Amino acid sequence: MSSTVERIWVTEEGSAPMEAVERVRAVRGGLEGDRYQRGTGYYSGFDECEVTLIEAEAIERIRDDEGIDLSDGRHRRNVVTRGIDVHELLDTRFTIGEATFEGTRPRPPCAHVEQVAGEDGVAKSLGDDRGGICARVVDGGTVAVGDGIEVGESVASDPDGLAEAIRDRLS
Repeated sequence: MSSTVERIWVTEEGSAPMEAVERVRAVRGGLEGDRYQRGTGYYSGFDECEVTLIEAEAIERIRDDEGIDLSDGRHRRNVVTRGIDVHELLDTRFTIGEATFEGTRPRPPCAHVEQVAGEDGVAKSLGDDRGGICARVVDGGTVAVGDGIEVGESVASDPDGLAEAIRDRLS
């Protein structure tokens, strides 16, 4: 089974409801117009996470196990994937549509997600590796619902991004 993008969610302001979009441009700092790319997210300036990914399968397990339906975007993640364990993208470059990303760290739930969702148990339900991951934009481009996810090279051998920093400085 190939891995794909099932949904894309963005919002302009922290704590505002997420809006589903069919396509979005990945740009330096995140998804164009999204709260973290704009610097208006709840954790902007404190906990930088340019783009978030979560598995559709995790959202379904939460619904089945906990009785909490987060398919309306209340999970507060940007890209909903299908057919891939997003944790396998950590310390790895991957391409979605025209854009290249690097998985940077797990995205555990927080009390804020439950507060905004307005339902008890949301934060706990996103625990146990169901909360997804953070990624940074390496090369921008359009990302759309239905795009495949191509796994590229591991970047674990350069955990501080030194090679990329040197390349950026020389270009």
